[in-house]
Amino acid sequence: MTGVIYARYSSDNQREESIEGQLRECKEFAEKNDITILGTYIDRALSAKTDNRPDFQRMIKDSEKNMFDVVIVWKLDRFARNRYDSAHYKSILKRNGVKVVSATEIISQGAEGILLESLLEGYAEYYSAELSEKVIRGMKENALKCKYNGGTLPIGYVIDENKNFRIDTLVAPVVLDAFKRYDEGYTMKEIVDYLKLKGVRTKKNGEISINSLTRMLHNRKYIGEYKYRDVVVPDGIPAIVPKDLFDRVQEKLAKNKKAPARHKSEDDYLLTTKLYCGKCKSFMVGESGTSHKNNKVHRYYKCVGVKYHRGCDKKTVKKDWIENLVIKVIKDIIFDDNLINDLADTLIEALGKESTVLPLLKKQLSDVEKSIDNMLNAIQQGIFTQSTKERLEELEQQKSDLSVRIMQEEMVKPPIDKYKIVFWLTRFRKLETTNLEHRKRLIDSFINAIYLFDDRIIFTFNYKDGSRTITFDEIENSDLCSDLTSLGAPKLNADFDTLISKSVFVFIFGYISR
Repeated sequence: MTGVIYARYSSDNQREESIEGQLRECKEFAEKNDITILGTYIDRALSAKTDNRPDFQRMIKDSEKNMFDVVIVWKLDRFARNRYDSAHYKSILKRNGVKVVSATEIISQGAEGILLESLLEGYAEYYSAELSEKVIRGMKENALKCKYNGGTLPIGYVIDENKNFRIDTLVAPVVLDAFKRYDEGYTMKEIVDYLKLKGVRTKKNGEISINSLTRMLHNRKYIGEYKYRDVVVPDGIPAIVPKDLFDRVQEKLAKNKKAPARHKSEDDYLLTTKLYCGKCKSFMVGESGTSHKNNKVHRYYKCVGVKYHRGCDKKTVKKDWIENLVIKVIKDIIFDDNLINDLADTLIEALGKESTVLPLLKKQLSDVEKSIDNMLNAIQQGIFTQSTKERLEELEQQKSDLSVRIMQEEMVKPPIDKYKIVFWLTRFRKLETTNLEHRKRLIDSFINAIYLFDDRIIFTFNYKDGSRTITFDEIENSDLCSDLTSLGAPKLNADFDTLISKSVFVFIFGYISR
């Protein structure tokens, strides 16, 4: 994995040495877990009660570049002390494929944190969807008239003053040549070099690449097909490429498509950053191996300490087995009516605490709305450029984000009752446990950390409910797990499914958090 470090100290009796200590421990954590540090973000003498921290905001912005997988903090309160800020920014990082991990704590200071975060994200999604529906109605009217609805234009087209597509007479012939050359057997690199030689650039004035050429060759707008969401209009815009040529190119693209490389992503290994080695407390990370007997690919989790020969001898665990076991335990939780009732009470109590940032958010929203009004006045006076458009879009996005956050803060005195919370929690029961995204949602919502020992597994969850021990015999005679013989990694000339390791599993329900 790749990661960055975020460090911060507030103005109350802390000094530069505090930053040095945070960085040292974060770097030690990264080295232990084989995380490559790409950079650091540091805010000095700034409180985490506000999100108005320059390097913090720069880190959130940089997460959009998909350059790092995790943000490492010394403790979770370095990231944010306001749980609504924490939920909001973790949601942004999650959308960008980034997780927040603590170098010194696995169990957080507050219970129900992740469930509350999931609830807030749900409300944010609802608000965004409602706002989107209003926008979509207007854009659908444009689509029925085959008008430009925003987004990046395909190379070879321009938009006139009435938002209609028109052929760029200088560039369109080169686009047609690109299709012809691919049909004639030219390589992608040869066609890219040809387009560069002709001076063709992307609509954002970037250099043509194999990726942009691939998108071009797949784009059905070139045969005149207009599409917006569920609106598809054949011959809705001027065509650049004849349909028979386009169809031949699609056949060759499909034929020439390389077989995908073996995929091992964080989404596939659902317990990434949650599964720990019980012996050395390092992460257990996804690995795969191919059986020499039948060429079957086996996937499993392996301790980083074992992987890099750091003295740990923890056995690997089969990926499907441990993930299915976790899902089964979560199902036991969400079908417990008494537990759901208790969680609802706790969430209502948590949502009722006083907000300290609402006035600041409303002030920021007011300033953004004034800026939007000024931009609209300028447009009415005939001042409209590409920069004006981009700035207006940026302000509208800020307004949308602030509106969502204000709504989250106003839930401090929630207009929701216990019945609605229970309804939301019980909806987890409807998730399909064979669906990858549904499995990921269940694990992210309920599981904080899992410690895997040779003789037991310790689960920590996003609530507190005492403890419970399940013996090996109880597991073997129940439907909690159908295969207790799957621990271990595939070995040379060995049948993976015959590797046996019997264990006693201890489930501890306790405080959890990120």
